[in-house]
Amino acid sequence: MTAPSGAEFFMKIEFDKIITSEQSGSNVTDFLAHETAISKQKIKDALSKGACWLKRGQKGRKRLRKAKEILQKNDQIFLYYDSELLSRKPEGAQCLVDAQGYSVWFKPAGMVAQGNDWCDHLAITRLAELTLEPKRASFLIHRLDRETAGLIVIAHKQGVAGAISREFQNRKVKKYYRCLVSGHAPESGEIENKLDGKPAHTKFTRLHYNPDRDYSDLYVEILTGRTHQIRRHLNQINHPVMGDPRYGSDNKNLSGMQLFAVKLAFNCPIQRRTVTFELSNEFLQQNSNSELTNTAP
Repeated sequence: MTAPSGAEFFMKIEFDKIITSEQSGSNVTDFLAHETAISKQKIKDALSKGACWLKRGQKGRKRLRKAKEILQKNDQIFLYYDSELLSRKPEGAQCLVDAQGYSVWFKPAGMVAQGNDWCDHLAITRLAELTLEPKRASFLIHRLDRETAGLIVIAHKQGVAGAISREFQNRKVKKYYRCLVSGHAPESGEIENKLDGKPAHTKFTRLHYNPDRDYSDLYVEILTGRTHQIRRHLNQINHPVMGDPRYGSDNKNLSGMQLFAVKLAFNCPIQRRTVTFELSNEFLQQNSNSELTNTAP
């Protein structure tokens, strides 16, 4: 099918089938190309980018990347093919520290922390698996909203993942953010409104107020980790984050959401001491859409 002049044609297919005895013995690339009419080259690309899943026997389904995998009777094969999504490239992420057992990354706004059914090549965890040397597995410890840029920690050993995860679960990790919010925010404050029926605690200090643009630059610490906690809490006190696509009104801009995870401190299970990682204003202004002031926290 030819795309209209000046446009690009994209294909989206969701495929799910159980392999019969007649189909067993086929390799996955040939099988999917025949069943979907997608070229073998594009099927291989989709496999490498995490768009295919295999369920075999009583085991849970797993991503299937091996282009020559031989299918067996009663295998269940899933393909989530979105050509537009598969054509995208992960851009802007940077590994800041590689401690072998874990790494610390800058995640740009728009990048997801981990993949979904349709792909994982755009996720920072998969990027870590593909680019770090030596090659190693990645375990997600904590998340950042897709629209939020900033620091994220990825573990590469299960023991390290468990140790740092417990730090997060026990609220021992110090998490700090910078954000621009609409209006003249208080000099400081604490918000302890429950979110989703669970305790949530956010503290903030105003670093600067811009009367010409009517926004405040805040330094924020969260003592809990609820979904969209900072965004929801600040919106509740009528100072929504600038550029937030979901919460608030009169806070839209052309630069994207002005919320950045700028500092993390936790007990390193490798060095057995507290380690701190922090992004400067200069780094954010060079690597993101930051409009933050140069006022130091």
